[in-house]
Amino acid sequence: MLQTVTRSTIIDAPIERVWAVLRDFNSHDQWHPAIASSHIEGADRSDQPGCVRSFTLKDGNRIREQLLTLDDREYKSTYCIVESTVPLQRYVATLTLKPVTDGNRTFWHWQSSFSTPPGQERELRDMVAQGVYEAGFASLRQHLARGADLRSPGAAPMPTALPVAARCARLRHYGGAGLLQAEHIDVAAPGPGEVRIRQRAIGVNYFDVYLRKGWMPELLPLPGVLGMEAAGTVLDVGAGVTGFMSGERVAYLGPQPGAYCSVRCVPAAWLVRLPPAVDDDTAAALLLKGLTADMLLRDLGQMGSGAGNAGGTPGKRVLLHAAAGGVGLLVAAWASRLGATVIGTTSSEEKARIAREHGCQHVIVTRDYQFADAVQQLCGGADLVIDGLGDAAREENYKALAPCGHWVSLGQASGAMQPVHPDWLVQKSLSFSRPVIFAYLTQAEQLQRRCQRLWAALADGSIRQPMIERYSLDAADQAHERLESRQSVGSLVLLA
Repeated sequence: MLQTVTRSTIIDAPIERVWAVLRDFNSHDQWHPAIASSHIEGADRSDQPGCVRSFTLKDGNRIREQLLTLDDREYKSTYCIVESTVPLQRYVATLTLKPVTDGNRTFWHWQSSFSTPPGQERELRDMVAQGVYEAGFASLRQHLARGADLRSPGAAPMPTALPVAARCARLRHYGGAGLLQAEHIDVAAPGPGEVRIRQRAIGVNYFDVYLRKGWMPELLPLPGVLGMEAAGTVLDVGAGVTGFMSGERVAYLGPQPGAYCSVRCVPAAWLVRLPPAVDDDTAAALLLKGLTADMLLRDLGQMGSGAGNAGGTPGKRVLLHAAAGGVGLLVAAWASRLGATVIGTTSSEEKARIAREHGCQHVIVTRDYQFADAVQQLCGGADLVIDGLGDAAREENYKALAPCGHWVSLGQASGAMQPVHPDWLVQKSLSFSRPVIFAYLTQAEQLQRRCQRLWAALADGSIRQPMIERYSLDAADQAHERLESRQSVGSLVLLA
């Protein structure tokens, strides 16, 4: 006979915190008292439907369970037993969370159905109800209470954590992409103010190419590890860290490279929590590029939330180079939503098609950096030029700008740009800037506020889900070759 066991409780913690722990299918050995050890089989991620966790109970029994579904919008997961020394047959369980309206608390509903050998119905039903569900409720409460953000200032420090084995793509000599080498490393426990992260997805940016070539040796001494952003889950936190706990999904960007790793310690000030609707790959593809787009449009282009095409008045005229790149697609879509006329440049007709689909009203296809005359004919000159091309486009950018326009030098893919003399700019009353996104993120509130705008823009369709090309961490050299080939579209992400 099929039996059903149902238990529910209230957890005194926000639903995002509870879900951050429970959505990790391999976290239960950290908080459930019945579990001695656990691991995910194969190379699957612990939040990937279909993954199998193999664990040993403290009484010596062994169980293999498979994650069937995981719904970050409904805060719901289902799983089943595929093999067990405990005689629970046809066992299927569903775990559901709901927010409690009277306070920032969480309702947790846990239900399973299974059959048992004759005569063991009550014994096994009580084991599931009490030994699994009720014990799990109590232990998760304690686990959350031990979280760094809930500890009192005078609490005892967390136990010293051991180093964690990891992989990285290390650079020992400046130069070509082939110099990136996969290596095994040990990542020490987080120091004061740090968080150690199990990274799942790592953003690849053209800035990484500049560092690899040795253009900024002071920022990347050798041997070094590239990468400015990643997403994953918190492993543990160092002394003095508040606001983050084991199992939470996070992403970060920071001014110091080192992200091309499967595990990394970073300052807690770099971190943001990820909304359930934003997966790790999307976060790694979006964070640095999306916040750069926010800075370009809001701070430099002065296209805030009130900008638009009100009353039929034309908006800003934006000239956007590499319009089918990671930053380009975000800027095109967001600027268009804010009422701008966006003119993009691309190196192929296929990229031009994609740029148009993402908000470019006009696209100029050119591989020889000739575009100024076309811009003047299309719109009479650009109010804002977003230039990642560098020296080869220097003269054309100047010619393409309208009087009183603003020229943003965002990169130098074609080579370092010659100095821009003020007397040259004054002829058209132009302004010129070379912004660094990290200068706009010096306070935690600035980072959180910009991220909220970014996630909201993704949710309301102002920007689309990013186009992502995925490579393994061990194939970082291939990702760099692809990026430099000018054939890539959208964002490149390394999977750790």
